[in-house]
Amino acid sequence: MKIINRDLSPEKDGLPGYLAYPDRKEGGPAVMIVHHHYGVTGHMKATVCNFAKLGYTTIVPDLYKMLGAADAVHEAQKHTSDGQFVEILNHGWRYLAKRNDVDAKRCAVVGYCMGGRIGIHFVAATPSVRGFVGYYPSVRDEGPSQLRPRHPNDAVRDFKCPSQIFFGGNDHVASVAVQEKLKASFHANGQSLDWHFFQRAGHGFALGDGDCYDPKLAELSWSLVADFLGRELVHDE
Repeated sequence: MKIINRDLSPEKDGLPGYLAYPDRKEGGPAVMIVHHHYGVTGHMKATVCNFAKLGYTTIVPDLYKMLGAADAVHEAQKHTSDGQFVEILNHGWRYLAKRNDVDAKRCAVVGYCMGGRIGIHFVAATPSVRGFVGYYPSVRDEGPSQLRPRHPNDAVRDFKCPSQIFFGGNDHVASVAVQEKLKASFHANGQSLDWHFFQRAGHGFALGDGDCYDPKLAELSWSLVADFLGRELVHDE
């Protein structure tokens, strides 16, 4: 299978980011990645290509460039509301769904770290999503604020699709107690849930450019994601 990959640009595509897709004419399944707080790194681009190799047209919108944030890694979340993140993700979702090589009824969202938390809010607001994968969403025990008026625990109750979630026992962002509350909320939405907990894993265990990278767990989780997406996107309902 030939894979085509390139940067996305506002001038040519209407948004910045990265794209990879199998060379095909007919509409097929697709994935939108919501990146971690480091942005669209080289490892994230490689991840986009890996999804394409599985048969998915895949994009990762560059949220920081879309926001026009200069020091986005450290500042973007301090000044951007969840609603604003969801709004700009909508641009990426529409771009993906309108592509000739994409079946708009077979699209999923995959979020990493910050992107897992933001992805929860996007999926809650977007009933057309067919599946959600969350790698260690950055969920904390925090009350409502101007930027984050709704906790992810509440948002996941609005999901209309199955989910697959990965967490570790040594996650320094989302404690195990926080993870368990989120898990209960997922169960309450009435959709199927694949929940994977790795006792010794830290936050970012699947990211090659993270401090807690674990190649064995990254490989294991990747095989689980491939099975999940194959079940939810490739096979007809």
